[in-house]
Amino acid sequence: MSDSQAAPAAGSLFGEGSLPFDIGWQKLMMWFFIITDALLFAGLLVSYGVVRVASSTWPDQNVAFDMNYITLMTFTLIASSWSMVCAVSASNAGNKKHISTFLWLTIFGGLSFLGMQVYEWSHFIHEGARLTSNPWGVPQFSASFFVITGFHGMHVTTGVIILLIVAIRSAKGKATAMGIENAGLYWHFVDLVWVFVFALFYLV
Repeated sequence: MSDSQAAPAAGSLFGEGSLPFDIGWQKLMMWFFIITDALLFAGLLVSYGVVRVASSTWPDQNVAFDMNYITLMTFTLIASSWSMVCAVSASNAGNKKHISTFLWLTIFGGLSFLGMQVYEWSHFIHEGARLTSNPWGVPQFSASFFVITGFHGMHVTTGVIILLIVAIRSAKGKATAMGIENAGLYWHFVDLVWVFVFALFYLV
């Protein structure tokens, strides 16, 4: 292939705003954010694991938490991930009615999860848990709870705000398939992180 033939191909790939491997810059930036944020969550969970292993005793989660309630929270968030998948699929199919329906279902799931988390926090605090102390005897236990679940809750709140913006833009006919897909990537990331929090903090 001559240089004159290769140049237009390269120009068409980069000149229209695309990047290598045919991925748009918005999606690439979202993946960069997800990877860096995942490393931050991994650091928090690894630090929690180190603290727990270093402690001679550790409270029984079944005593401190209502595990049936935590399981319901987890199911709610996972269900919202399913509705987000449906919203992205509807967007790719150009079905505007279903896009709106599934986006609002996802938002409802996110708000329900946040409401349940607020109740969980209020109950935990009412039991006497603080950042530096708790009735179960290991200060790091409540500190880990507040930091890890609080940080995740901030991400869920951010996700709900993003989805609200996307839903409003979709209702006005301004949302793009790429915008909805990127919002979906973020929401799936938030849901996946909670699965790890649920498994490593509440179950193990």
